[in-house]
Amino acid sequence: MRLITLALLTLFSLSAVAAVDMKKPTGKYVQQNNLFPKVKLVTSVGDILVELDRTKAPLAVNNFLSYVNIKAYDNTVFHRLEPEFVLQGGGYKTDMAAIEEFPAVFNESGNGAKNQFGSIAMARNNDPHSATSQFFFNLNDNPSLDPGKNWGYTVFGQVQDGFEVLEKIKLLETHTDEKTGWQNVPKQPIILKQVILQPEQ
Repeated sequence: MRLITLALLTLFSLSAVAAVDMKKPTGKYVQQNNLFPKVKLVTSVGDILVELDRTKAPLAVNNFLSYVNIKAYDNTVFHRLEPEFVLQGGGYKTDMAAIEEFPAVFNESGNGAKNQFGSIAMARNNDPHSATSQFFFNLNDNPSLDPGKNWGYTVFGQVQDGFEVLEKIKLLETHTDEKTGWQNVPKQPIILKQVILQPEQ
């Protein structure tokens, strides 16, 4: 009996360790020799193909791929739409429950990549180094989001295909969400069904 209890305790301990390991960021191991991994965002409005750029934003790319790797972005919503500004998502499930986050990443906005139409960038709070899971697509050229005297917003990739999806999204109506009180929430939920890592070429 004692041996069985010990075996069960050992198994429990190993399971606990495995569970903790599952929560560690793993993006740096995803296609680690590929400087420009590609992902397809399957949304309720259409598919968007994005090329990520490890040469300019390795921390942001690896962070993003960490969430992709554990399917954290699957069945989330784009909760903010400002048609001539940004489309933001990556933080909330379809019931608006927040997803689990990895530790924040260092701001790489000084990498030379610009917040231009079709680029993807890390969302953050006022703290320049507070970016975690949320990201946004630039729906316009937004030089105000680039670094100057202050930190900017880290661009870590560019849309390769699916510009028509962004244009379609820009036409959608928004409102103030009754449940959250947030403004600029799409009336018709824009669901990110899944993010699929594309085969390495």
